[in-house]
Amino acid sequence: MKKSTLLIYILIITALLSCKKDFLNRKPDDQMTEQQVFSDYEKVNKLITDLYGDLHSRSRGLAFLQHFSLSAITDECRGSTVENGQSRAFNTGGWNTSDQPGSGYKWADIYSTLRIANQILTGVRIYKTPDNPLNKGDLDIRMGETYFMRAYYHYLAARLYGEIPYIDYLIDPNGDMAIKQETFHTIVEKISADCDSAIALLPVNQTDPQFARAEKGTALALKAIVRWMAATPLYNGGALPNDTRIGKASYSTRDNKRWEAARDAAKAVLDLKSENGQPRYSLYTGYGSNDFVSGSNNKVYSRLYQLFYDFNAFKTEGIFMNMNDKYEAWQGDNYPPSEGGGSRQQPVQEQVDEYEYIAPDGFGYPVYDARAVADGYDDANPYESVKRDPRFYRDIIYNGATFRNSVKNTATGSDKIGATNSTTTGYFLRKFYREDYRPGNGVSFQIHYPLIRLPEIMLIYAEALNETGGSADAIMTILNTIRQRSFMVPVPPSVKGDKTKTNEYIQRERRVEFFYENKRWFTSRLYLEPSSATELAREQSWQSAGGDNDTRSQKFWPYPKCQRMVNGMKPVEDANGKITIGGKKYNMQRFFVATWVFVSPTHFFFPVNQDELIKDPALQQAPGW
Repeated sequence: MKKSTLLIYILIITALLSCKKDFLNRKPDDQMTEQQVFSDYEKVNKLITDLYGDLHSRSRGLAFLQHFSLSAITDECRGSTVENGQSRAFNTGGWNTSDQPGSGYKWADIYSTLRIANQILTGVRIYKTPDNPLNKGDLDIRMGETYFMRAYYHYLAARLYGEIPYIDYLIDPNGDMAIKQETFHTIVEKISADCDSAIALLPVNQTDPQFARAEKGTALALKAIVRWMAATPLYNGGALPNDTRIGKASYSTRDNKRWEAARDAAKAVLDLKSENGQPRYSLYTGYGSNDFVSGSNNKVYSRLYQLFYDFNAFKTEGIFMNMNDKYEAWQGDNYPPSEGGGSRQQPVQEQVDEYEYIAPDGFGYPVYDARAVADGYDDANPYESVKRDPRFYRDIIYNGATFRNSVKNTATGSDKIGATNSTTTGYFLRKFYREDYRPGNGVSFQIHYPLIRLPEIMLIYAEALNETGGSADAIMTILNTIRQRSFMVPVPPSVKGDKTKTNEYIQRERRVEFFYENKRWFTSRLYLEPSSATELAREQSWQSAGGDNDTRSQKFWPYPKCQRMVNGMKPVEDANGKITIGGKKYNMQRFFVATWVFVSPTHFFFPVNQDELIKDPALQQAPGW
């Protein structure tokens, strides 16, 4: 007898969809049958449209955890205590197999959407759904989208849980209920197979009425991402402490063919052409080097701001978008108090240190490079002593930053560190903000959130080239193309051909380019940073750097990437200070903000909820849980 999906979903066998889609079970006289639904193209099209709608809870952008971004549980940001301090529960170890803050993105949520995708694919085949009478070929495209969505939702589950069941069939209530997880590499192959099915059916360009639906390149990009994940140390040659995963034998040995597969999959995206022969995707390059956001003291380039608002950017660079992810009120949650905001999530020093400075030789270096001080970097004036990567000024509001024509001061007033609803790290968020909005001023808009952007694929390709002995020239071209778009100077020529240094620049570029885009939680784990010998040794050196945490914070940085602390930067009034705000002079000083809990291997994955383990006894819990 054909195997069934997880037992939980058998409980909903009588409802083909969740309550918001219960029209499947109704017609005007409440007697609509499954056959009647799948005999109507428009009804099927509506079901597929709802698969996209589920992204708003399964793959949230600006508020992944319902109220907080994933940034708030990484070394990118610290979350406040509002909404029951949801992010703090993760950072203090207050989550378990029965209680995980947030909703919509978990095991049962994802698999409920996967059941709908399988229902669509099966129903269309069984009932021979007719094509769109107004536009022949639409049904094939809709099926391509559904194959993609089945792949994408499995990807969401695999990112969080690692090893999962791949459910590509419909529920059989009389089937075998003991459904096992499969190894991550098997999951990658099945995601890739569904992507291939989608690629065969999807157009290179969706027509305007279908804007933001999956295209051929969207499926190619997802395939590249999962191939890259399979090539990273978590699944390719790294050692996870106390590993109990079923596929651990296949993860412990590095196989360079996995990097080759990632390389080829990424290149397929970069090589994709539109019907006019031009590349389907390109970096957004609107506005020039003399165009700045009003009220930013010529610090924030209009191009970097418009990247997240201009539809031309969505069309050329946005490979997959979560449209209408949030509306304008979200900004009020995160604005500085002086702007009527609540500072819900605050960037931390760990992230700020990753934005390079522009050296006198015309190249970019990290502020923790041995040459930084000689080049003029001063930690007492870290934002202006040297020019930083332009993305820093777009992403972060710092002490002395001009925001909406107002110079922000974290030493005094409502924006003071530790004041009510203010920052605890010395920083406020700026990325994604529409600066014409102020709470209550009548400006309204939607924020469209990028789930996959072209630079992600470019960096996968560059990294795969670096890992497989590819062209050093090609790697430098990719890195410098991304940087040039952001008005950032090139990588130093000395990096070219040095595999280790090249990898450092790739990883730093990934961290800066995708700050606050829900990537960091996953990449820190894919590269086994919290348990790596390098980072653990750095953590020990940090502990030995002083008798208290503030002293250590000031004496030893860059900070270890073990996800066990966050640091900040505070202004200290000084007659000889180098930053002048409101007639007073300040120097900046690092300080320790908070200790976080990260236990290896427990916190490398989300745990499978306890009720799922009861319903399907064949499931195995994630390591450490």
